[in-house]
Amino acid sequence: MAAMTETCSACGQRFDVQFRYQMEERDGGFAFYCSHECHGKAVRGETTGGATCAACRKVFRVELVSQVVRIRGELNHACSEECRRQILAEAGGARLGLVAALPAPAVPVAHLAPAPAAPAPVPQAPALDSPVRAVPPLSAEPTPLRAVAAAPAVSTAPKRRIAAPSRLAVFNHKGGTGKTTTSVSLAAGFAQRGLRVLLVDTDSQGNVSVSLGVKAEKTLYHVLVMGLRPADAAVNVRPNLDLIASNETLAAAELYLAGRQNRDRILRDRLAPGFEGYDVVVLDCSPSLSLMNQNALVAAEGIIVPVACDYLSLVGVRQVVKTVKNVNSLLHHPVQIHGVLPTFYDARARICRDALDALKEHFGERVLTPIRAATRIKEAPAQGKTIFEFAPDSNAAEDYGRVVETLITGPARDFSQAVGS
Repeated sequence: MAAMTETCSACGQRFDVQFRYQMEERDGGFAFYCSHECHGKAVRGETTGGATCAACRKVFRVELVSQVVRIRGELNHACSEECRRQILAEAGGARLGLVAALPAPAVPVAHLAPAPAAPAPVPQAPALDSPVRAVPPLSAEPTPLRAVAAAPAVSTAPKRRIAAPSRLAVFNHKGGTGKTTTSVSLAAGFAQRGLRVLLVDTDSQGNVSVSLGVKAEKTLYHVLVMGLRPADAAVNVRPNLDLIASNETLAAAELYLAGRQNRDRILRDRLAPGFEGYDVVVLDCSPSLSLMNQNALVAAEGIIVPVACDYLSLVGVRQVVKTVKNVNSLLHHPVQIHGVLPTFYDARARICRDALDALKEHFGERVLTPIRAATRIKEAPAQGKTIFEFAPDSNAAEDYGRVVETLITGPARDFSQAVGS
């Protein structure tokens, strides 16, 4: 797993973040600690001249465990038992009258009076001597491998409804089934038909951006860990198609996810503000059962499962079905397999015909038009192009076009022209 190199907020030493305790959200940004000793100094307020009470704003030295209050993953300090009770009451959503009934702290709590709503503050660059790294400015532009337009403002046009769920995860535990190719091709196909599409790469290999010939500076890591708005991370890579890219830093983001409450829903919560601007959201998943994939499945409303037409891929589908059941029962998220997509299909090979028959027998109408094996579809990513751009007359382009039409209009299936005899 790739590690982040950061500066310790206590001693200033550069180190690789490897454990969850070494990264902590504080004061609208993140603090990093190279050791338990430095983390303890920060908790006790020894690195900043003392801790500030979250209730009365008094600066004091932390000496008791009870003076540290962690609420929803955020660190708070209380200089007295009265202040501790007040902090916990506020965190529980107590009304002002109930909070006022608590024993008063040493300093009047005038800051509890309701304040008018204010716009979210723009993150500012930290002072050179600041022990906490603030969220980086959000205005940086992506570094393109090709000409990439700036991310457009979120459209206010009404959403277009399609027959398939509007948020689709392309998922399979097994590698080599064509997940990234399918994600890129479906997203490009939707966009060519006038739908507003957001393509999200949740795989730390970053193959989606490579396939589209784009290198983005802001990635899904910044959305998940740094709180960057989805609109500020998305880059416009084709007409009607925006991309939130990923790279090796996404692997380190799982350190952040593992220590958070509701860790299976963080991706959905972070991306939710951007969903309304798109007709379709496509999430490309990695070939594993990782915490990131759990997040992707919870963020999705339906799943497309690419299955290579061979025996081992058929066996792997069982694990996909089991995972979907677990997401439904354990994570309480009603996601379903919307379509099973046979890939690398060759009508001349008996194993391919048998695999297609087995899929149709088990999944019925959810089996989509098979994608015929073609060399052109392997060559397209090397040119940074989709199959529709690189080889629009190829069998693969025709097959993916059929799949896109099916997802838009409904489940009518016709394999006769696609698979041959």
